[in-house]
Amino acid sequence: MWDISEKYSDAETPGSRAEWLALDEARFRACFRTFFYGELLPRVYGDAKGADLAHAKELLALWRERGLSEGDHDLRFARCLVQAVEEEPDAPLDSAALRAYRMEKPAITPEDREVVLRVIHDRRSVRAFYNKDIPDELIAKILAAGQHAAHVNNLQSIRYIVVNETHEPWVFRGVDIPPAHQHIAVLQDDRCYLGGDEKSQMDRIIDAGAATECMLLAMHAYGVDGAWLTYNDEEQFPRLRAKFDLPEYIRIVDLIDLGYGSQTPFPPQRPEVDERVIVRV
Repeated sequence: MWDISEKYSDAETPGSRAEWLALDEARFRACFRTFFYGELLPRVYGDAKGADLAHAKELLALWRERGLSEGDHDLRFARCLVQAVEEEPDAPLDSAALRAYRMEKPAITPEDREVVLRVIHDRRSVRAFYNKDIPDELIAKILAAGQHAAHVNNLQSIRYIVVNETHEPWVFRGVDIPPAHQHIAVLQDDRCYLGGDEKSQMDRIIDAGAATECMLLAMHAYGVDGAWLTYNDEEQFPRLRAKFDLPEYIRIVDLIDLGYGSQTPFPPQRPEVDERVIVRV
């Protein structure tokens, strides 16, 4: 028997092996991710306080015992971390064995930087669209950009509903949104946060916002326009929840209307950066 409960502030986090085996699959996966991304990964990157190898190996064994997929991306990453630490467990944190698992930073040319900054600076919120569909393969690339956003412990809680109102008319009727006929609803699977602590509520907000912003930037890069819509209460989307029979653990966070814009909005004026810096030391 072993116990990692001291690693977490959440009193509901499992400690013993029996408690881990008793978890439903969603919570097991959440705690598994939190352990490897939050505890063992820092060990590979030089934090001596990272989790020890015995706990990590036990979790890999529990994964197999539960019969979960051997091809799962979380399991592949966990095995990579264990191998990195196991090759030289007593070596200095900057040893060659550990360095081998750290990727070199991809080269960014000056031209690349200019393009990235131009996409950020030139993006606009567009709320009037031509009646022209965005190809499915382009929408797939936009969704992929959301998956590559920063996400706490790589929990990958983001889910999507993609609606073309040509196929599903009036799903959004009665909701105060622009008259686009294509929408991406950004959702989150709350089960992904079951292995977290008191910070998880803030994490959820940041995770969804980061994914949405990455999609908006990808849209602009691909010549697609749109607007990011938020609401105080997901009850603004009763038709969406009812239409697609969403389970309780799926939370509707925000909405992106997208299409090919029939307008070019006047650019909002921004203050100088120095006017907004409160402290610089």
